[in-house]
Amino acid sequence: MTTPVMQATALQRHYEVSSGLFQKPRLLKAVAGVDFEVTPGKTLAVVGESGCGKSTLARMVAMIEEPTEGTLTLNGKPVQRENWADLRQSVQIVFQDPYGSLNPRQRVGNILMEPLVINGSLSKTEREAKAREMLQLVGLRPEHFDRYPHMFSGGQRQRIAIARALMLDPKVLVLDEPVSALDLSIQSAILNLLLELQERLQLAYLFISHDLSVVRHVADEVIVMYLGRAVEKGPKEELFDAPQHPYTVALLSATPQADPAGVKKRIKLQGELPSPLAIPDGCPFAPRCWKAQDKCRAEVPKLGDGRHVAACFFPENVGQA
Repeated sequence: MTTPVMQATALQRHYEVSSGLFQKPRLLKAVAGVDFEVTPGKTLAVVGESGCGKSTLARMVAMIEEPTEGTLTLNGKPVQRENWADLRQSVQIVFQDPYGSLNPRQRVGNILMEPLVINGSLSKTEREAKAREMLQLVGLRPEHFDRYPHMFSGGQRQRIAIARALMLDPKVLVLDEPVSALDLSIQSAILNLLLELQERLQLAYLFISHDLSVVRHVADEVIVMYLGRAVEKGPKEELFDAPQHPYTVALLSATPQADPAGVKKRIKLQGELPSPLAIPDGCPFAPRCWKAQDKCRAEVPKLGDGRHVAACFFPENVGQA
């Protein structure tokens, strides 16, 4: 069994939100206790609606923000602010917006070499050689080395961003909605590139997305989040074929289906997503759930341990995967 390169236990991130003059700040629990493992050569996808905490989770994994509670380990070493500088080379992030993530005043070659200037001890000739090699690896041509970001399409810019993330030979790549800002015709090319790089370099991916059709293409394991909590977790095939949590069932019902002859019942959730500053008692999903009972409004269901688990008192499709 492959040893996980990164592990998280009860990971939490809280923010204090001002309530006005002379009033006590309120606590926003953006991530409220998430456990996961990331394994070399595998992809863990985190999905959910906007505001569920998946991007906050990505920033903690990339060591942009420090967890409020819980533990995060990388190669067996605890990830703490004191050792961020030593561990950060092993975790890199590719952001959602390929237009905003690249410095428009720098040539592509300098953008790629910058991480090596800051973190490495290579000579200028060695840095340039590695940058040119990385350009080729992501499918760009040698003449692109001296061009500026505004001279590229969105898909090409995202290839540059991926190349920059790989310059320090990371073990974990955090992909925060890496194709959502791209045209549909370009998305598959970028996803296939990511899969090829993962197989070649044995990278571990934490893939953040709200698009379940994309997740089905790239993921090995999936975590479904709702209001900062993991409500379902399991292997991709089991979760897609036999979802257990009603929220997951509703998300999958809204995913486009390739088979025109297929019959699928669309589930429309009632009500709005509760404010993360005023999460209801009991199960956070209960106000929108068609299966909610009195127990759901009084107690918080636990996710539990196992191969495929859901934080629900009345799960669907149990034993059908």
